[in-house]
Amino acid sequence: MYENAPPGRRAENGAGNSVDDMEITTTDLGLAARVQHLTKTYGSGEGTVRALDDVSVGIRRGQFTAIMGPSGSGKSTLMHIMAGLDTPTDGRVWIGDTDITGLGDLDLTVLRRRRVGFIFQAFNLVPTLTAMGNILLPFELDGRRPSAIEKARIDGLVQTLGLGPRLNHRPHQLSGGQQQRVAIARALATAPDLVFADEPTGNLDSQTGREVLQLLAAASREHGQSIAMVTHDAIAASYADRVLFLGDGRIVADHPRQSAEEISAYMLAAEVTA
Repeated sequence: MYENAPPGRRAENGAGNSVDDMEITTTDLGLAARVQHLTKTYGSGEGTVRALDDVSVGIRRGQFTAIMGPSGSGKSTLMHIMAGLDTPTDGRVWIGDTDITGLGDLDLTVLRRRRVGFIFQAFNLVPTLTAMGNILLPFELDGRRPSAIEKARIDGLVQTLGLGPRLNHRPHQLSGGQQQRVAIARALATAPDLVFADEPTGNLDSQTGREVLQLLAAASREHGQSIAMVTHDAIAASYADRVLFLGDGRIVADHPRQSAEEISAYMLAAEVTA
């Protein structure tokens, strides 16, 4: 209900009463991340491209959200800004209750490392590290070793992902599916509140892709992690609890869980009417 209410603005509760002397925070909103009046432009003058146009939206805690749209709709730009990998031209961005809009590079790097996980289509593994070295990389960068609880979580991920026999292999010795499994284990190893996945099944065969999507859904459903996944694939999006559709830099639809057929039909209709 409060998803578009900026902090400090009076809002109404379910009974219609105003909420006084209270700052509405991301926690109150039940959001793991959000953007407010977000705009992103590239270029200048007549060559200006508006990738995002006054977008206000949140990623709900413990929910698997798919972000869809045609090429150039702004979906990857939205994810990169929400994750702190890019900066907005205008508007504000929160991860949890932290306004990251004006954070310095060091503070932003530490926040991402400790609270956010990333899964990329290109895997982004360190070629000189083994699979286990890549999985442990977030801990190494944070200057610490995994706790007993974190070791147990990593062991569980390794078992679930079938990586046991491959832990001492380097990325070039792994198949694409195995590399993506390592990347997922790395993203989930620290149990981050928020995981961003950019076309995580784009380089995978259908069976491995299904396994990856099932794991992301389980991370949300069973462990309360918030997943935001950019995808163009209706089948992948059908695993999500919520599907956001972007068009021309704006959110044009926000749907609860849908079948792949329903998602495809909506996208086809949007193309026809565009």
